[in-house]
Amino acid sequence: MKKILPVFSYIFHPLFIPVYATLFYFFITRNFFYRHEIYLVFIQVLILTILLPISLFYLLKSLGLIRSKMMLDKKERKLPLVFYSLLLLFLIKYSFAVFVIPELYYYFTGTLISTVLALALVLFHHKASLHVGGIASLTVFIISISAYYHIRFLYLIAFFVLCTGMVASSRLEAKAHTMGEVVLGALVGIVPQVALWYFWLIPSL
Repeated sequence: MKKILPVFSYIFHPLFIPVYATLFYFFITRNFFYRHEIYLVFIQVLILTILLPISLFYLLKSLGLIRSKMMLDKKERKLPLVFYSLLLLFLIKYSFAVFVIPELYYYFTGTLISTVLALALVLFHHKASLHVGGIASLTVFIISISAYYHIRFLYLIAFFVLCTGMVASSRLEAKAHTMGEVVLGALVGIVPQVALWYFWLIPSL
């Protein structure tokens, strides 16, 4: 089990979660969009949430501002979180202004709020697990889509709840976080997504 747990940390790295959410959404709604619309949104999400943040990481690492890819030091998290927040803001303001996609708009808005909360915690000398926050937000998004489109994703939701537990266990096993930081990460990921239900999910039910 100790050899398997780290795999979950890599598969469900926080940078990959927005891409997973986008792929899941378009897999469910692919008949409602033209193919070029799906490709355009996906490419924008890929560039702004994975490629540019990775480029920034290697730049900061070359400058000696980041030592570990896990960013265990609270101080190392500030610049990446600020940069990631700006990228998410750009994505929300410009990319989703072209196509009306309320589900993804509010998902990424929730992700932006989670990122800002994680940054605020760092500024107050606290740390939340970004891994747990990321997969927890994805799990809530799957539940949201299930309710919004009235599709039963019981097995898929159960699978991601299990994966959330495995990711949390992997972070604890690697001693990257304490139990409090894991719980804090889950709250940071879940609460914004659930709070935004008021604007798009609850009115549709």
